[in-house]
Amino acid sequence: MEPFDGEGADPDVLKKLKWEDKVAFDNKVVGGAIPKEFISSVEYGVRMTAKTGILAGYPLINIKVTLTDGSYHDVDSSQVAFELAGRLAIIEAAKTAGLQLLEPIMKVFVTTPKDFVGNVTGDLNRRRGLIVNSDERGVTVTIEAEVPLSEMFGYTTELRSMSQGRAASAMEPLRYSPVPAGVAKAVLEANAK
Repeated sequence: MEPFDGEGADPDVLKKLKWEDKVAFDNKVVGGAIPKEFISSVEYGVRMTAKTGILAGYPLINIKVTLTDGSYHDVDSSQVAFELAGRLAIIEAAKTAGLQLLEPIMKVFVTTPKDFVGNVTGDLNRRRGLIVNSDERGVTVTIEAEVPLSEMFGYTTELRSMSQGRAASAMEPLRYSPVPAGVAKAVLEANAK
């Protein structure tokens, strides 16, 4: 298992790698070490485990799993056994790699009268936001920030309240970033219950 996001990859390469749901599966088995009917079972086990997640039930994304070798027994081998092998292999690889919980980060634009800039920037900072830029135009200021999506629920209502209804905002997805350790610990504890 290795990081892989598919960015800039040739579409033919992505098709060969079976890039689906942000998981690539690459079969490098040669010489019939594993019969073809069992390779799809390994892939199924890997994909289902990635989809249902290992860390707090969140899906694994942007990974490439390469099947390089294996063995089978004429009597004891079955599709279920190979699905389980794929599942256990990805769990072990993920634990060894050190999983990291990610959160969506949004690019937020706020247009506000100058009188409320302090309130707006203070509130964005309280929401774990990072002010990237501000641009003053006449009596208004446009603030650009990067804020975790989880902190933005109810923002429009609070923004209107702190600006007497005179500020406006918009946001768009930017990227995924690692969750801070304290927040990750709280999320994992909440999901363990």
